[in-house]
Amino acid sequence: MVNRFVLNAVSYHGKGAIQEIPGIVKSKGLKKAFIATDPDLVKFGVTSKITDLLDQNGLDYVVYSDIQPNPTIENVQHGVEAYKESGADYMITVGGGSSMDTGKAIGIIINNPEFADVRSLEGVADTKNPTVFTIAVPTTAGTAAEATINYVITDTERKRKFVCVDTNDIPNVAIVDPDMMSSMPKGLTAATGMDALTHAIEGYTTAAAWELADCLNLEAISLISKNLRKAVENDPEGREGMALGQFVTGMAFSNVGLGIAHSMAHTLGATYNTPHGVACAMLLPIVMEYNQEATGDKFQKIAEAMGVDTTGMSQEEYRKAAIDAVRKLSADVGIPEKLDALREEDLDFLAESAYADACRPGNPKETSVADMKELFRKLM
Repeated sequence: MVNRFVLNAVSYHGKGAIQEIPGIVKSKGLKKAFIATDPDLVKFGVTSKITDLLDQNGLDYVVYSDIQPNPTIENVQHGVEAYKESGADYMITVGGGSSMDTGKAIGIIINNPEFADVRSLEGVADTKNPTVFTIAVPTTAGTAAEATINYVITDTERKRKFVCVDTNDIPNVAIVDPDMMSSMPKGLTAATGMDALTHAIEGYTTAAAWELADCLNLEAISLISKNLRKAVENDPEGREGMALGQFVTGMAFSNVGLGIAHSMAHTLGATYNTPHGVACAMLLPIVMEYNQEATGDKFQKIAEAMGVDTTGMSQEEYRKAAIDAVRKLSADVGIPEKLDALREEDLDFLAESAYADACRPGNPKETSVADMKELFRKLM
């Protein structure tokens, strides 16, 4: 079997990594940046860490911050028009998944205008040209959108999120600087960190998993387990560990896919605007219980990566230990176990939407709409 692995052309890691940006821009002969970011990052001075660097080096740019959480089709279309009007010839995305995903869709459409309706990008779109030259600077340690070939857009009319998978959308350069993540509040740090753990565990157990992705995902599980609690307390070592952990699993899951924890989380986000990381965290142990019989000995390795001594444990015991370790980490960082917004009358729609999601086929266990309805009910 042939396995494909797609990575950024180059990435920079560690405290102060953003200092590399001016040199990259000058070496490529780029003239004007379109900075895709969100309004809160502008308000709280995070985006200015990038614009100050550009100013100091005499580099031109325009800031586009009309980006909302769970970016919509309309968000993307407005961004495409703004890019065209800006005179920019490259993009810098600054933010979490929302900024990165919006930027990916904008960049793809600029160079592939036949997809301007946005909906036609769902799934594996047949784009011909790579995105505009993009430097991706994450401000959260969770989505790893700076390292992936995926992005997610919300269709508000149909109340659903759709996943786009395209090797042409991966940013050319990833700048993973933990200093850019230091302003994240505790709740966002916890939620994005649990999203990263969900990426790692689902990527490790997905139907398409293989050795190269497995070794990355196991290391990511270890890094996240050791560092998330510290990162929530804004400990610099924890921030750096999480910055690396979320990127490591991003490289892996981008190439092997995810499972139904993500399918279901996408649906909750589209229906109730539930923060994606919170939805993933609530669903992960529920889905792990459901999938455990289809995972072989992988839960033993997950438990060990999370610091559990599995010596002498039976298969049933180490599987439970892995699930318990996930629940404890989630509780320790303040993630709720139940979703108050969830209603019985919504379950059929939620289950059908989750079943149709692009992440569902990667689940290690065959599932059904009826099964997913029961899994959603466990959040009530």
